Order: sequence, then structure tokens, then C-alpha cells
Amino acid sequence: MPSPKGKNPGRGGGSPVLGSSNGRYDFMSLTKPLSRSSPPNLLQRQGSDPTTARLRASESPTRRRGSGSSVGSASGQTLTEEDGIRLNPSFLHVALSSLLAIDLWLSKRLGVCACEDSSWGSVRPLMKLLEISGHGIPWLAGTAYCLYKSDSAAGQEVMLNLLMGLLLDLVLVAIIKAVVRRRRPAHNRMDMFATFSVDSYSFPSGHATRAALCGRFLLAHLVLAAPLRVLVWLWTGLVGLSRVLLGRHNVTDVIFGFWMGYCQYNLVEMLWLSPQTLQGLLGQLA
Repeated sequence: MPSPKGKNPGRGGGSPVLGSSNGRYDFMSLTKPLSRSSPPNLLQRQGSDPTTARLRASESPTRRRGSGSSVGSASGQTLTEEDGIRLNPSFLHVALSSLLAIDLWLSKRLGVCACEDSSWGSVRPLMKLLEISGHGIPWLAGTAYCLYKSDSAAGQEVMLNLLMGLLLDLVLVAIIKAVVRRRRPAHNRMDMFATFSVDSYSFPSGHATRAALCGRFLLAHLVLAAPLRVLVWLWTGLVGLSRVLLGRHNVTDVIFGFWMGYCQYNLVEMLWLSPQTLQGLLGQLA
């Protein structure tokens, strides 16, 4: 009869027993999952390992549920903050939006000459005449002709700087229009005189900048009688007003154009060219 010691589960090499009396584990026991009937000494040894304890704690269902709830609460907090930003815009944003709305509304109400069937459609030909009087081509051609026909050095100096100011105005207005790209009012009819690619944009008004520049220039460098001075001021204001009445520009386009033309005149005065200075520059280039 075989001895009971031969069937001792702790001494066999291929035994599936999890533990033995000498504290060593069988290979089969390491490849099998733990069961509820596992000996308490093995569970105690695994629980005593700090690395295993941390892994089990990190994989616990309570921790996973807590992490999920924290993520959900964080996303809910983010949505709440974004909604608060939408519902509470800055004062600057509100002010600009209100100004834009007033500008569009006022420009549409003042566009009484935009079409022949408008309320002031009969005045449209006069407004278009003012439009041509403030166009860049007549001013450039007239200034170049006066420069060519002038006999005095003082007259040539004045016409030369006016020509330089007109060219500067064309360049600056074209750059700003290309950068801003504000469309003309919806009630505008594109039947303007001699338009170019940038003329499809509205901000700023080139007629307003030119009228302000030329008006200040004529009043400062030409000896004019009082009625003519009043006529220059009147022409400057009517050119800007005609842009809104014809529906070509919004009110802010004209206001900014007047301010820009005023500043351009100051720039022309700073860069004033005399005939001697021009001849010296041309000599250096030659």
C-alpha cells in the first residue's frame, strides 16, 4: 500500500498545488488564475507586494467610476464657461456691433439717390457729377497739365507736390481697401465712372480722402477770395455726402476717408518737395 507521504501535494514537481510547505511555488500554479479557494498564504503574499497593491487600486471599479465622473464634470465645467463667454461678450464687442448696425441702417436710409426710382432719384445726375469731380483721373490729369503749363517756379512747386499727394492718396487707399475688403452697400449700383479692381470695396471712400486732401491743399497754397474758399469747403462736404446718397459707401467709410485725407495733407507737408530738391534727387539717380 503506498505511503500517504507519496500523495503529499506539497512535494510533487508537476503538481497543480499552489503552495508547498517549503515556501516554493509550482510552475503550474503560476500559470493558472487565482480562485477563491486559494490558500491564504498566497493571497497574503500578493497583497503584501506594494507594486501589486497599487496596480489593483488603480484598476478598481470605484477609481474608474471616479475618474469618469471627474472627466464628465470637467467637460461640463468647460461647456459652462464657453456658454458664459457667449452670453457675456465684452463691452468692446457690443459697442462695435452696435456701431456697425447703426452704420448700416443709417447708410441705407440715406441712400435716397441709389436708383432712378428712389425717393430722390431726380437728383441722381447731380450727385454723379459730384462723383466725377472728386474722381482721381480728372485730378491727376488736371494737376499734370497745370504743372506742364506753369511758368513760375512757385507754381511748379505747388503743382508738383499736389501731384505727389494725389499719387500717395491712390496708393494708400488701394492698400487699405485690399486689406479691409469691406463690400459696398447692397443697394449700390456699380455704374461708377472709371472703376478699377479695388473699387469693388468700400472702406475707405477714396473720393472723401481726395476731397479732404485737395480741399486743405487749395486753401493753404492758393490765394483765394472768401467766396471761393467757401466754395472749396462746400465742394469737399458735398463730395462726401454724395457718396452716401448714391449708395456707394457707408457713413463710416466717408468719415474715415475725411480723416485720412486730413492726415495725408500733413504727410505731404512733411515730405514737401521743392524744384531744387527734385533736381538734386534726379541728378543723384542719373
